[in-house]
Amino acid sequence: MTTLSRRRLLQSGALAVPALALGAAPARAGTAALPATGVVPAQLAGFDAAMKKFIAERDISCAQLAVAKNGKILLARGYGSYTYGRYVRLVQPTSLFRIASLSKSITAAAIARLAQDGKLSLGDTVTDLLGLSADADPRLADVTLWRLMQHTGGWDRDATLDQLWADHAISAALDVPLPIGHAEIMRYATARKLDFTPGSRYAYSNYGYMLLGRIIAKVSGMSYESYVRQRILAPAGITRMLLGRSASGQQYAAEVRYQSVYTRRSVLDDGGATVPYPYGGFNMANQDANGGWLGSAVDLVKWGFAFDRAGPVLNATSIGRVFAKPEIGVGSGGSWYGLGWQVRENNVGGLNTWHTGSMPGTFGFLARIQHGVSYCALFNRRQEGDAPSFGAIDGILGTATGGVSSWPTTDLTPRYF
Repeated sequence: MTTLSRRRLLQSGALAVPALALGAAPARAGTAALPATGVVPAQLAGFDAAMKKFIAERDISCAQLAVAKNGKILLARGYGSYTYGRYVRLVQPTSLFRIASLSKSITAAAIARLAQDGKLSLGDTVTDLLGLSADADPRLADVTLWRLMQHTGGWDRDATLDQLWADHAISAALDVPLPIGHAEIMRYATARKLDFTPGSRYAYSNYGYMLLGRIIAKVSGMSYESYVRQRILAPAGITRMLLGRSASGQQYAAEVRYQSVYTRRSVLDDGGATVPYPYGGFNMANQDANGGWLGSAVDLVKWGFAFDRAGPVLNATSIGRVFAKPEIGVGSGGSWYGLGWQVRENNVGGLNTWHTGSMPGTFGFLARIQHGVSYCALFNRRQEGDAPSFGAIDGILGTATGGVSSWPTTDLTPRYF
C-alpha cells in the first residue's frame, strides 16, 4: 500500500482529509504552493499563472477563479484548503465564499423582476413601499427605487456613517441591546436627515440596498432569501447560493474560512468579547441584500449570463433598465452605476459591466467585458495594512484575457451545474 505525503494527499483531490491525521494546519501561500483543483485548459494557462502569483504575493490561503466566454464556462479553479471540524478540505470550484457587494446585482435584479411582473414600479418611493416617515427630512419622500439602486438616494457613508457597520453606535443611540436588526437600523436612519438631496449625486450606500431587501420581502410576501433563491437564482440554474452566517461555528461545510489581522468587539451580543473581525465584528444577517450572499466563482459567472440576453430571469426591457445611465449622467471617468453593476461603454460597441465585493475576510471581483468574456475571482481575505492592492486583480485578469491567442470550446458548465 502506497503512503501519500501530506502534499500528495492534498493534490490527489480528496475532498476531506482528517486534520489531526495530517498533523498540521493547511499550507499558507507564503510558505508553500497551494493545492489546486478544477480545470485549466492549456490555452488559458495565463489566467492560472496570474492567479498563483497574485495569491503568493498576498499570502492568500483560499481563492477561486472562473473564466467564461459566450455563455460557456471554460476555466474553473479552486486554490488552497481550509479546516472544517476535524478535516482539511480542498477549495473546490464550487466551494462557498462570502461575496460581499457582488450581492448587489442579485438584489437589484430581484427588484427589476418585481417591476417586470407588475408588482411595483421603479418610480415607487421607499416611504410608500415601506411606510417610512419623512418627518425628519421631507426629502425622504423623493427616494425612489431607481435612486436606491443607483446610489443616489441621499445617504453618504463618508459624510455620516455606514448604517450597516455601526451596530454599537445604533444600539447606544436607540438604547436597545445587541444584536440589532433591520428594524433598528431603519428606525435610526429614518430619524435623521439625509446627507444630500436625492437624485443630485452618487454616494455608495449599503443602507439603500438593505432597504431594497425589505421591499422585496414585503412586496413578494416571501423572505428576501426565499424570493431570490426561488425566483431569481433558480431560473438562472443556480442552486448553491445562500445567505451567510456570522459566527465561525455556524459556517457551512463547503464554506471557506475567512482571515483578517484585525479584531473587533462583537456585535452579536452585549458581552463585550473581542472577536476576529470576520466572525462577529459585523452582523451577516443584516448584510443580506447589500452583501450577505455566499457563492462560488462559477456561480457568479453563470449569474452574469442572465444579463447577456432576455431569458427566464429578466426580459430585454429589464436588462436595459439594469444598465441604463442614471439621471445624474456619466461619471468623470466615463462609467456609471446601473442597477447593481458598474457600467462603461467598451470599444466594440457594447458595455463592460463589473463589481467588486469587500468586507473583512473577503474580496471578490466579477466582470463581463467585450467579446463575450467574463470572469470572477474570490478570496478569503482583503487588503489590510500595507499589503499589495487586491483591486489590482481587475487589470491582471484583463491582461490575461489579452494574452489568449485561441479560446477553448469545451463547456465546463455541466460539470458544476
